[in-house]
Amino acid sequence: MSRWAIRHPVFALLVWFGLLIALIGGAVALGDKYNNSFALPGAQSTRAQELLEALPAANAQSSSFQVVWSPTSGKATDAAVKAEIDPLLKELSRQTSVTCVVGPYQENFGRDCPKPAPANVTAALTTAANEKIAKSLGVTSAELTKLMRALPAIYPLAKAKGADLADIASVLAWLAHANEKEWAAIAKKIPKDVAKLRSAVETGTAKFNEYTAAAQAAADATSPVSKDQTVAYATVNLDDPALSAVDATHISNLIKDANSPTLIVGANGQALAAAGGGADSSEAVGLLVAIVILLIAFGSLVAAGLPIVVALSGLIGGQVLIIIISNFMDVASFAPTLAAMIGLGVGIDYSLFIMNRYRQGLAELAPKDAALRAVNTAGRAVMFAGCTVIIALLGMFVLNINFFNGLSMAAAVTVLMVMLSALVMLPALLSLLGTKALAIKMPWARHHKEIEPDDSKWSTFGLLLQKMPIIPVVLSVVVIGALASPALTMELGFPDNGTQAPGTPLRNGFDLLSKGYGQGVAGPFFVAVELKNPRDMDELATVVKALEETKGVASTLPNSKMLILLDGSKTAFDSKGTLTSVLVQPTTSPQDEATAETLTRIRDVTAPAVASSATLYVGGTQAISTDFTAQLQKMLPIFLLLVVGLGFLALMMLFHSLVIPLTAAVTSLMSFAGALGITVAVFQHGTLASLLDVTGTGPILPFLPIMVFAILFGLSMDYQVFLVTRMQEEWHKSGDNRVAVRRGLAGSGKVVVIAATIMTSVFLSFVPTPNDTIKLFGVALASAVIIDAFLVRLILVPSLMTLLGKANWWLPKWLNKVLPKITLD
Repeated sequence: MSRWAIRHPVFALLVWFGLLIALIGGAVALGDKYNNSFALPGAQSTRAQELLEALPAANAQSSSFQVVWSPTSGKATDAAVKAEIDPLLKELSRQTSVTCVVGPYQENFGRDCPKPAPANVTAALTTAANEKIAKSLGVTSAELTKLMRALPAIYPLAKAKGADLADIASVLAWLAHANEKEWAAIAKKIPKDVAKLRSAVETGTAKFNEYTAAAQAAADATSPVSKDQTVAYATVNLDDPALSAVDATHISNLIKDANSPTLIVGANGQALAAAGGGADSSEAVGLLVAIVILLIAFGSLVAAGLPIVVALSGLIGGQVLIIIISNFMDVASFAPTLAAMIGLGVGIDYSLFIMNRYRQGLAELAPKDAALRAVNTAGRAVMFAGCTVIIALLGMFVLNINFFNGLSMAAAVTVLMVMLSALVMLPALLSLLGTKALAIKMPWARHHKEIEPDDSKWSTFGLLLQKMPIIPVVLSVVVIGALASPALTMELGFPDNGTQAPGTPLRNGFDLLSKGYGQGVAGPFFVAVELKNPRDMDELATVVKALEETKGVASTLPNSKMLILLDGSKTAFDSKGTLTSVLVQPTTSPQDEATAETLTRIRDVTAPAVASSATLYVGGTQAISTDFTAQLQKMLPIFLLLVVGLGFLALMMLFHSLVIPLTAAVTSLMSFAGALGITVAVFQHGTLASLLDVTGTGPILPFLPIMVFAILFGLSMDYQVFLVTRMQEEWHKSGDNRVAVRRGLAGSGKVVVIAATIMTSVFLSFVPTPNDTIKLFGVALASAVIIDAFLVRLILVPSLMTLLGKANWWLPKWLNKVLPKITLD
């Protein structure tokens, strides 16, 4: 393929750009359909989510968030507090994406608002009931009130004849100084059997009181003012499922500016998650650093620019492929950025390796011959390394998690496209440019002289390592062990707003809601309830009561007092009447271990106890996190065996050795442990958090370790291939292990340092991004590359190979005959 591109460069470039145009056209036609679903096939949290989506309320396409406030003194219901918060609520109601701001002060703002909720639920219900009854009787509400007051006095007249009631009414009217005609009209509507009337009135009164109590319980459970009246919130309804980054940032700033010495204001809701998430310059910064490094390395503006142009070309292809794939798989919204981070780094590195060999070849060969040698050597190494990365990424499919499948596919296709770009576009450009590929020399490179490998500083460094190789081996292991130690305390989970920076709107909202409504308000469980019989309120009551009595449960919605309100509801049940939901608020915060214990208790104790009435499925963020962790623990051994095993076999076939692939696998795991330790120290413990602009600490995302390992294993195999390939070449020439290790280090050490520096710079350039997930990956992957390239590949591996001697190249004769011969040089 690469040789064809060198021989037919113009046609190769036309084919390449034609492919990109076709992919771009497909992406534009299909559009993106990113999905941040963490659904796990067969998991209880997934089943709960599927069932809850079948309820009528799940069909609403709009979304909302809450504005939360609390005065520094006094109550949230004070007139002064209302006067201070109302301007913010009115300003929010004027935003184009806002339909209504439903406040706690019986006053709403916006273009499409419901009727304000009454302050006194009992009085409102009484008035509504009176109006409904009066209308059915054909009297006024005032007349009905008089009648209801007079009825108890009439009960003893149960034996009176109906015809006499008008006369009795006239006497009563005279006694009450009322109008006789009015009383006569009312009296005629009284049933003939007053005893039945008395029974009906008493039954109706009891039922009315029951409904009133239920309504009051519902009002208390959903009150926008906390029980102690120190915290209040308003619900901001939106006309779109999500806010854009620009709108979310603007609204977040409005809320932040509303804080004052007398009032703390915050926010809560996924709709504001995009706040501060506008476009950033991560890629530009990474590219700028890469250009500087390449300029220093090659001393040529053209040579420095080629890897950048080639990598960007492949990256564009990868990004549009991700858009196309999002139409057929669950691909997370941050997947393109993560893939860009990986693709940009490896794309520049792949082109760098080929360019380096091309420059070396020009010293003794014609340009086309130098290009052919470059693709026959470094090009094959690039293809091997790229395939290793892709295999490692696609290995995540064994986890059987749709979320991982989308991420791995997005990263894999990006690596594929940048690899193809390095193997097709770059050779074609080198063929066309010839010696001009090294044109526009920098001042420091105009009189450059090639230094023999044995006389280079890298050879001197190799000799230093080989004097007493046990010392660098021990020191490397100790340093990596120290870096990895924080990983022993790693906590997996999905960070909540409690991990946001103090003083930010989302952090204020989290703290205020926890203060006013309990620590578990930010991490409720959503329980899908499948009743045995349609709309069986007794079965539902059994479930709700059992949940209320479960240890660790603070409250449920609905609660036992509210259930009567659900009877006949059109939105509480599905069309069959067997499916409904109960929101369960734990007593502890989302990250507390006790919350996980409460989840287990509901699933393992409460659910079986009510099995005769209903089947329970518990979902929610904490349930998903728990199921994620359980699934990962179950499938992790298979994943590691697959990825490490395939990597081991690939290196064994390449180097015809057992020790070298074993060394590579073990040291890759060491690099992974070190990177994980640094990540935990920064994002969980807060070490150097301010330096890296990490505004909050909390649990580590459950999918990070797997993703980092898959990416790192592929990258570490790259460096192992590029480094040890040169050592193998020298071993075949000299048969001396020490000489082979030293010359291999001298020949490839510099290019590995340049490649690792570029990749580290690219990863670190994503750290300032406002997206916390990308920031997390940026630190983790940069740490992994630094440890693996600079500590493991350039110090530990050469020292260890020196200690092992000829054993590095040993392979049983029978196995040597069976394995295919793969040569990269």
